[in-house]
Amino acid sequence: MTDTSSTRAIATRKVSRTASLAPTGAFLARRVGGLLGTMFVASFVVFGALYLAPGSPLSFLTQGRSVTPEAIAQLEAQYHLDQPFFMQYLIWLGGVFKGDLGSSIIFGDSVSNLLSQRIGNTALLLLVAAVLVLLVGLAVGLFAGLKPGVFSESVMVAATAAMAVPGFVAAVVLMLVFAVQLGWFPSYGMGDGGFDSIWHLTLPAVALAITSIAFVARLTQNAIRSEMRADHVQTAISRGLPYRFIVQRHVIRNAAMPVLTAAGLTVAGLIAGSVIIEQIFQLGGLGQFLIDSVQKKDFPVVQAICLIYVATFIVLNTLIDIAYTLLDPRVSLGKKAS
Repeated sequence: MTDTSSTRAIATRKVSRTASLAPTGAFLARRVGGLLGTMFVASFVVFGALYLAPGSPLSFLTQGRSVTPEAIAQLEAQYHLDQPFFMQYLIWLGGVFKGDLGSSIIFGDSVSNLLSQRIGNTALLLLVAAVLVLLVGLAVGLFAGLKPGVFSESVMVAATAAMAVPGFVAAVVLMLVFAVQLGWFPSYGMGDGGFDSIWHLTLPAVALAITSIAFVARLTQNAIRSEMRADHVQTAISRGLPYRFIVQRHVIRNAAMPVLTAAGLTVAGLIAGSVIIEQIFQLGGLGQFLIDSVQKKDFPVVQAICLIYVATFIVLNTLIDIAYTLLDPRVSLGKKAS
């Protein structure tokens, strides 16, 4: 009789575990499906925008040269420029699915090879900037939220002012002051690797991250102060519980999820700002290569870089959305919390 009861209990737990996994699987399937659909639409928009752009990549190649009609026809056939729009898009999309991003019209090399030489610089810049946003932004916001006073308010005023400063303005000011006048940091390039590269990326990363640092700091401060005014926190304070316990167990824990989610989305937004920062500091990454390729109308390179940027942003947003929904028990999977 006991064995039968144990067997039924085990079977019940298995059924319960299977039932709890079903909504999670359906939720993840919807998110992945939405991710793939969004990336498909993004690829069409990227390709279509370049197709509608004025000018032709062949005009740059033939500028100031005498090129025969046969040579032009050969170049058009090589890069499928003689095909209708939808046929060009399908050929390009088919190559993307196979890992073939095409060949550069200007350099004659594969786009994948050209990007592999530069993507590390961009990734390192984004990594350093993201670390600054998360560490400095969260620390400043946490301090201002838990230690109200003249100093913390002054810090928040400075943060509000920093939010209004465009990245390229911050880059120019930082370069003039700390690189040209004081000579504390290098003004361009990636350095020789290792710590030297981090040293070269200090000013670019600060210029890229300064607005996001200020945003995360203000968001964290508001979330902390909102939790401090919550009824359950005030009740815990009135009961005489230790202040550190209240802050760690109730305030920071409850404020952490929305703050980290917004911070993650802010970090993902650094991708767009990195383009102009790379150009100003001549970092030789994807952003600088993108601007150079746009000027030369090297369409395969531009399409590939834009697709990488858009795909990275979409994937990061989806992962943050999934993580927030799965980790926060107050949010039901794919449904509104009741």
